[in-house]
Amino acid sequence: MNMPLSIRFYRRLTAAILIILGTLALGVATTTLSAQESISAENLLTAAEPASTIDTGDTAWMIVATILVLFMTLPGLALFYGGLVRTKNILSILVQCFAMASIMTVLWVAYGYSVAFNTEGMEAGVINLHSFFGGLGAAFLSGMGVGSVSGTIPESVFVTFQMTFAIITPTLIVGAFAERMKFSAMLLFCVIWFTFSYLPICHMAWSGDGALFAEWGVIDFAGGTVVHINAGIAGLAACMLVGKRRGFGAEPLTPHNVPLTLIGASMLWVGWFGFNAGSELAADGTAGMALLVTQIAASAAALAWLGIEWIKTGTPTAVGVATGAVAGLVAITPASGSVGPAGALAIGFASAFCCYLAATTLKSKLGYDDSLDVFGVHGIGGIVGAILAGCFSIAEGGTESFNLGLQTWVQLKSVLITIIWSGFVSIIVLLVLKKTVGLRVSEEDEETGLDLSTHGETGYTH
Repeated sequence: MNMPLSIRFYRRLTAAILIILGTLALGVATTTLSAQESISAENLLTAAEPASTIDTGDTAWMIVATILVLFMTLPGLALFYGGLVRTKNILSILVQCFAMASIMTVLWVAYGYSVAFNTEGMEAGVINLHSFFGGLGAAFLSGMGVGSVSGTIPESVFVTFQMTFAIITPTLIVGAFAERMKFSAMLLFCVIWFTFSYLPICHMAWSGDGALFAEWGVIDFAGGTVVHINAGIAGLAACMLVGKRRGFGAEPLTPHNVPLTLIGASMLWVGWFGFNAGSELAADGTAGMALLVTQIAASAAALAWLGIEWIKTGTPTAVGVATGAVAGLVAITPASGSVGPAGALAIGFASAFCCYLAATTLKSKLGYDDSLDVFGVHGIGGIVGAILAGCFSIAEGGTESFNLGLQTWVQLKSVLITIIWSGFVSIIVLLVLKKTVGLRVSEEDEETGLDLSTHGETGYTH
């Protein structure tokens, strides 16, 4: 079958852009290396010696945590999403997850880490442009060597750990417009959104003194604003601007492989311990508590979701228990470094209730087609967790308390900023892409399925 000229053009355009990005990255990296002063053998041996501040226990734990977070995307999220789509679209989801892991790794090295964590021009107590964006002083990881240290771990480990967050966040978004968006448009959207939404929010939350959220005293231990609200709002904007799937509301668009979804959810659950406990960046008591409350919140939310389904529909489903567990994991993420077991139970139950309403009643009433409930679970769950992180706290002695005070208002401000920022960037980028490359595949390609029409393969043979 001959492809229309426009499709061939956009595919070639996207491929050309990726080749140009790779060539540019190689060229800049080569230039940077050649410009650096050569290191003598004696200096090289000195640099290779571990710095006195590196803690081997912390380092070992953070290497494991980094692997766990990458495991959340590949294969965890890929399988979770893959099982939820129809048979003809499973490969498209898997390819998108692999593509995001590859592209975001390159962008993180090229400029992402620098824009997110470079602190040039930042000053405690001062809000300026550097409170929103880092500089390019660490582009292509310039200045980082074997002996570079971040806290008590090698900087290389910290860079890789944060890279895994940068990988999974845009990958979450693809579930919102699954089964109908052009591969070229998806790539371009995620690259631009990563640059202008993920990196600034990450910088505001985690780059330290002088960053906007840090100056406000926002609690976001592992990514309620940075990851989940950020991605959830982008997913909502994307699914609305791309439009509904063919047959949405008129015919059942059911998951094709529920066991695959449960396997993926199980991998996400296990990987989330690295996500939350790893965000302490040390093997200590806070990491241990984060591990515990992560398990508690996920279990509470899964149990609550089952109960709600059972009462409302009479059938507690496998997809429901998996979704409930993910909702609890999402909600505890921002609070995992500051709450205790009682707070985790409350956050887990609250997230299940709110996310269930969003993924069923709200979506039905508003009529948007959030294919895999990215907004309903990650957006709403992130909002619930971020706000409740300001309500629950645990003191050093282990005493837990609930307080609707100033910290709750601080948390609410960070949530609003993230919603507005991500929403604005997402809508602008999507509108530009809609007018240029187009957002959606043709009706014929959608009916055929993205596996065959976009990637020329099928997930299953009969």
